[in-house]
Amino acid sequence: MLDGIEIFSQSSIKISRDKIIYFDPYLIDKNYNDADIIFITHSHYDHFSPSSIEKVMKDDTMLVVPTDLKDKTLSLGVHLDNIILVSPNNNYSVCGISFSTLPAYNINKPYHPKSNNWISYLINISSYVYYIAGDTDATNEAKEVKCDVSFVPVGGTYTMNYKEAAKLINIIKPKYAIPIHYKTVVGTDEDAKNFVSLLDSDIKSRIYY
Repeated sequence: MLDGIEIFSQSSIKISRDKIIYFDPYLIDKNYNDADIIFITHSHYDHFSPSSIEKVMKDDTMLVVPTDLKDKTLSLGVHLDNIILVSPNNNYSVCGISFSTLPAYNINKPYHPKSNNWISYLINISSYVYYIAGDTDATNEAKEVKCDVSFVPVGGTYTMNYKEAAKLINIIKPKYAIPIHYKTVVGTDEDAKNFVSLLDSDIKSRIYY
């Protein structure tokens, strides 16, 4: 279930299966231009990066974005027919792939208000469910997630720290838990290692960067 997964930095994830899918491309260092679908969780610069999006998208790429990113996505030259606007707590399908959305937000800090309607994604790929948490804390909605593979922020400051992230993962119990959102802006390699060390023994993990 980890086949075809790459993580570039921060929350920039690529999954290559029947479709080439990117989440929050950021600091992309070469022109791939191979994306069938790009999912964006929210509008902060390290998640919606026009320069990186342009390096991965092609003429027919579908972009899945929160509603507040419609105009910025159109400004990239993307046709409206290739944009899917999403809001939390809904089910969608794109290119034959089904996914659902949850709210991603902070509980005790101001950076990601729930009222912004920013997104966590649950996406079905090759019979597995992948949870891309986005920038969030351990919310009540997150604690209800059922998935096979989870990508969760561990760097703290703007999101969960590694202790909070590990506590969440030990509640929802995916088969694999992958730490993201550390080292590039805030957080360290130690945050990722400490996160892994706190996981229950039946949960596997992999550190990608």
